[in-house]
Amino acid sequence: MAFDLPTLRIVSYAILVLFSLIVFGLTIGRLNYTNNLPRGDTLNGGKDFYDPDIVELLVTTMISMAWAGFVIRTIHRRVEDNLVSTFRGELIGLFVIWMFWIVGTSIATTQWGSLGFCARFEACRVLSAIVAFSWLAWIMVTFNFGVSLTFILANGAMLEPLHGQWVPQQRDSESQYTERTRQSRPVSAA
Repeated sequence: MAFDLPTLRIVSYAILVLFSLIVFGLTIGRLNYTNNLPRGDTLNGGKDFYDPDIVELLVTTMISMAWAGFVIRTIHRRVEDNLVSTFRGELIGLFVIWMFWIVGTSIATTQWGSLGFCARFEACRVLSAIVAFSWLAWIMVTFNFGVSLTFILANGAMLEPLHGQWVPQQRDSESQYTERTRQSRPVSAA
């Protein structure tokens, strides 16, 4: 059985979408709670507020889902016609998203990393889940970055389309992209 890198990348980006979607829902829930505190709630003296880190994670999830959707579409449809559809563009995009995740997740971990004392309250469980799934999303971004970087280094593919289905021996020809079976045509000696 042959190893299918495009399928692995699509699945790993889909997992990133899943984790981002979970964090998105949890952050929306947290914002709803803190902006509509029930009467008599002891949190923040009962006054509505929002956590800036929750907003940062919310924005990060939206960027991550949009980016992952773009990359999945680019790999699946073998898009080659825009500047960002190269491996270089993918690495730049992943690095920016990686920075958003590491900053937001680190701040969240610093603030809410040890909430075992209040685990009986839903608000604490939501914060703990936000921290956990934020780390999982960061791990998936790191994994995707590592897979792409490994492919680039192994194949000298920095400026090649990020769908990764090309035949390196035919770089000078008009089109070197093939079906998923990676059929290779002989290079003519001129």
